[in-house]
Amino acid sequence: MTTFPEIAALLGEPRFNWSDPAPWTELEQELGVELPADFREITDAYGSIEINEQLYLQHPASHLLHSLGRDVRDDLVFWREADMAEFLPGPVGSAPGELIPVASATTGEAVFLRVPDGPSAPWRVVVQEFDSPAWTLYEMTFGEWLLAYLKGRDVTLCSRNRAPDGPFYAFLP
Repeated sequence: MTTFPEIAALLGEPRFNWSDPAPWTELEQELGVELPADFREITDAYGSIEINEQLYLQHPASHLLHSLGRDVRDDLVFWREADMAEFLPGPVGSAPGELIPVASATTGEAVFLRVPDGPSAPWRVVVQEFDSPAWTLYEMTFGEWLLAYLKGRDVTLCSRNRAPDGPFYAFLP
């Protein structure tokens, strides 16, 4: 089930509309895993953005300040530190069952994609609350999770108080 039309209806018309697969190919070769199609579709459409002045999404082709590839590499190093392991339900990395950090929030949360255990298993979303050892596994794809966020549902990040007039986004500088 594709959630992109619903996301675009809530968030607004995408204005980035990236079509060159090269930055994704480079990042995925480095990670050794193909990222989920819905995550790529959303990020290709919108680019590096801040949603509701809270959630940061980045594209691998973006400038140095907001590069998905650079941030994934840096975050993998950070979350592999021995004292950070206790804050997540499993190790970070790109092997089955591991977590890839893909987004962050001004309110202190980190958003991860959980690599499927097998080829037919779905990707899942894990949100870690940085100010505590709490994390939540969401049995939904990234697109489903983002749609729930945009609708104001509590998916660890909550948009109701940040977007009372409805979801909005701005390009990251």
